[in-house]
Amino acid sequence: MRLLYTLAMFIATPLLMLRLWARGMRYGDYHQRWRERFGIFESPGFRDRSLWVHAVSLGEVNAAEPLIKALMARYPDWPMVVTTVTPTGSERVRQLFGDSVFHVYLPYDLPFSVSRFLHRVRPRIAVIVETEIWPNLYSACCKRQIPLLIVNARLSRRSLRGYMPLQPLARQALHCVYHVAAQSLTDAARYRLLGTRRSSISVAGNLKFDMPLPPKIRDEACAMREAWGAERPVWIAASTHEGEETLALEAHLEVLRRFPDALLLLVPRHPERFRAVEHSIRSLGFRMATRSEDELPQSTTQCFLVDAMGELMRFYAAADVAFVGGSLEPIGGHNLLEPASLSKPVLVGPHTFNFEGITRGLLRVDAARRVTAQSLGASVRELFEHPEVRDRMGRSARQVFERESGAVARIMERIEPLLE
Repeated sequence: MRLLYTLAMFIATPLLMLRLWARGMRYGDYHQRWRERFGIFESPGFRDRSLWVHAVSLGEVNAAEPLIKALMARYPDWPMVVTTVTPTGSERVRQLFGDSVFHVYLPYDLPFSVSRFLHRVRPRIAVIVETEIWPNLYSACCKRQIPLLIVNARLSRRSLRGYMPLQPLARQALHCVYHVAAQSLTDAARYRLLGTRRSSISVAGNLKFDMPLPPKIRDEACAMREAWGAERPVWIAASTHEGEETLALEAHLEVLRRFPDALLLLVPRHPERFRAVEHSIRSLGFRMATRSEDELPQSTTQCFLVDAMGELMRFYAAADVAFVGGSLEPIGGHNLLEPASLSKPVLVGPHTFNFEGITRGLLRVDAARRVTAQSLGASVRELFEHPEVRDRMGRSARQVFERESGAVARIMERIEPLLE
């Protein structure tokens, strides 16, 4: 099975390169660092073997932050390697860790690329965040006796269905994994169905509950609100995808009819779409400003486009109500814990299969509410009209966040015996 998979990967390589080139037309980093996709990069020249953590993109990097910091604090003399797949993930690694880690893109799952990568970074342990099953990479780690862990492991119903036709190949890869630290009992059960040995699975919880709040974030939020009008009702539509920005803008028109001084903070998920979203805002006639050109909204700004990376938490903190995108369209949703950690009431669409456990927990205590494209504006307006409901939802959200913490400690208990 793995031989056939490898052959398919070789055949698909020209298509992967074409896709890389097409993405590079929007985001130049895809063009500039394409060699890393084949394990071609300057060797960091580590004197000692490294600790390696892989986090595919922005959300996984944010989730991995507390674990990476715990590893760096526990083993300060060992090099830390962090790999991603996307430029947004790469940019976030630089923002969080700067030169204190060695960052490179994870290569395609081709034997020679994987071998070249492992030879250069020389990991003593491999930690994969969430759901990344690469048969050749896992096999190579097994042959080199590199302990491999999947942490914060989640497997949605949709992902499980996608893997099941290749279940023998997935099972072979998962048998190379030393341990799977699942987010929930449901995720653990799905990994078992996919072929993970029962003795290799535990439930450690979600790393995102251990996410640290940026220092002075509430002070920064208060300063921003003073700049644009402290008493204005403000809501944020965060991590939005194509189609959702238009729905958010239509909802904001409805909000403005009841609250003429309301402000919408609009944060698209992908930076290559910033300009298109700006055009949509202007075409609908909103008085707008952007983070890149204006820094902050004025008292008359109706819609503020956050066309910058790594600032989402700051703007969550400055909002009264948070809508989390990727959920009105069938994307699967994004991280509800970021606004929850800041005691914000959360609105979310019907498509949350990527975060079903977290969403269910917040909905259960009325810390979050489901909305549709048609009800988004009315739901925002209702929360603006009832500050006591807003405050109660925010307190409940923070309580859920605090109650579920501790995943970093449980995962470190699995890692430390392998390194000591």
